Amino acid sequence: MERLVSTSQAAQILGLSLQGIHYRIKNNQLKSLKRGGKTYVYISDYLQEQTQTKQDSVDDGNKVIEVKDEQIELLKESMTWMKDQYKDEIERLEKNQKRIIKVFKSEIQLLQNAFNEMRTIYKSEHKQLKNEQADFSFMSVSDFFLLMKKHQKSDKQIKIMILNRIKNKDNRFIFKKDTKELMIYKSDYSDLI
Repeated sequence: MERLVSTSQAAQILGLSLQGIHYRIKNNQLKSLKRGGKTYVYISDYLQEQTQTKQDSVDDGNKVIEVKDEQIELLKESMTWMKDQYKDEIERLEKNQKRIIKVFKSEIQLLQNAFNEMRTIYKSEHKQLKNEQADFSFMSVSDFFLLMKKHQKSDKQIKIMILNRIKNKDNRFIFKKDTKELMIYKSDYSDLI
């Protein structure tokens, strides 16, 4: 069934511009009628249904595009949020890194100070020990016997002398019980002669 409508109504029904309607009339794609200086167009129900189906498809496509646009917007917002989170995390890590470096630097400084102090103590103790060792070197037991024999002491007198010196804790005579070793410092021993 066909009905007669104005060109502006035809444009609205078919979803075209007025120029599109006039172009189709001129190319005999639409039937038309002129009355009182105005042009009318015949629109069939079939043509209207096809146009409606096309319009529905366009509307469906527009809905899909709207949904996609919403998804794109959500993704953009998510990306912005993630970038902000990433920046915050980087800043937090940089602050922690700076704190850790500061702590390590202070620990290194403490260790350096402790090392320098220990080195100073060690050097002074080492010098003192060296000086003490220079003053106290050992002689063999046989050398001690020879020294005493030069001054007319008998073996028995020398043995008793050594035992008495150890009992009286004379620092010049050291007896190591675990190894049963006798150590005698070099000295003039004028007090024993």
